[in-house]
Amino acid sequence: MPKTYPRGDRVEEQVRHVLSEAVAELKDPRVGFVTITAVKVTPDLRHAKVFVSALGSRDQRDASIQAVRHAAPHLRSVLGREVRLKYLPFLEIIEDTTADQGERIESLLREVGVSKPPSVEKLDDGGDLEESDEADEIS
Repeated sequence: MPKTYPRGDRVEEQVRHVLSEAVAELKDPRVGFVTITAVKVTPDLRHAKVFVSALGSRDQRDASIQAVRHAAPHLRSVLGREVRLKYLPFLEIIEDTTADQGERIESLLREVGVSKPPSVEKLDDGGDLEESDEADEIS
């Protein structure tokens, strides 16, 4: 397992924060609801993988991710103004697909019968699903 460095963790968090604000200020109409979910920097802090998630249809998400990739040089310059580093990291924009993978796993579990979808009535009550499931089992 690679060794992690506390400074790298701090840089990742700072880069994520600065890029989140910069993406929100982009004027490109293709950029929809985009979120910077994570940033991973190499130990030498010269490369950064920026994980981005977007909402909308598949075409809207693709257009949003492409617009953020197109704006990467601008985002890098904003990052250079906000964060003082010896070397400004090269930004690699990657689509974060963890939400899609989670939905796929959940649907597979539903097919097998291990998991059941949450009921709308239980969600409308504002109660915790786990508590209401335990109440169903007791009665």
